[in-house]
Amino acid sequence: MDERLSPEDASLVEGLRAGDEAAFRALMREYGGAMLRVAQMYVSSRAVAEDVVQDAWIGVLRGIGRFEGRSSLKTWLFRIVANTAKTRGVREARSIPFTSLGDDSEGSVDPDRFLGSGERFPGHWAVPPEGRVLAAEAMGVIDRAIEALPPAQRAVITLRDIQGLSSEEVRNALDLTETNQRVLLHRARSKVRSALEEYMR
Repeated sequence: MDERLSPEDASLVEGLRAGDEAAFRALMREYGGAMLRVAQMYVSSRAVAEDVVQDAWIGVLRGIGRFEGRSSLKTWLFRIVANTAKTRGVREARSIPFTSLGDDSEGSVDPDRFLGSGERFPGHWAVPPEGRVLAAEAMGVIDRAIEALPPAQRAVITLRDIQGLSSEEVRNALDLTETNQRVLLHRARSKVRSALEEYMR
C-alpha cells in the first residue's frame, strides 16, 4: 500500500525541485545523522560513510524530479542512502555486517521489561510514570548506548524510534525481512533499556 505524502513532505519536495537551498538545508538537518548511521551498516569506516551520505544527497538532488510520492520522503531518502552504501560496500569487497543476528544473548533484557500497567505494548517501550521526564544526562546515556550498538541494530533503532519510521518503511529502506528487522530492533531496544536501567540504579 502506498504511503501518503504529508503536506510537509510535499512542501519540501516542491522546494527541492525549485532549487530552494533552505529546503535542502532543512532536509539535511532532519535526516543527515540518521542517514550516516544507515551508511555505516554497509561500509568499513565513518569516513567512507560520510562520503556515501554526500553521494546520496547528490542522488536526492538528481532524482527529486522523478520522486512520485509513492512512499514518504524519508523512506525514499533512506532507500537512496542504503543503496548507495551497498554499492560502495561491494566496491570495498566487504560483507554487510549482519553478524548481530547470530547468537547474542549477552546484553539482552527480558521482554517483560517492555510491559506497562499490566498490559503488553508490542514493539514499544513501557510507558513511563506520568510527569517523569528524563534528564539531559539520561538522554546522554541513551545516545551513547545507541552509538555503541552494532551498525545494523543502530540503524534500525534510529529509524524506528528516533526517526519514527514504521516497520514496513524500515524494511523497505534497509531491504530487511520482517524477522531480521524485528530481531535487530528487539536486541537494540533491550541493550538501550539495559543501559538506561543501569543508569537509573
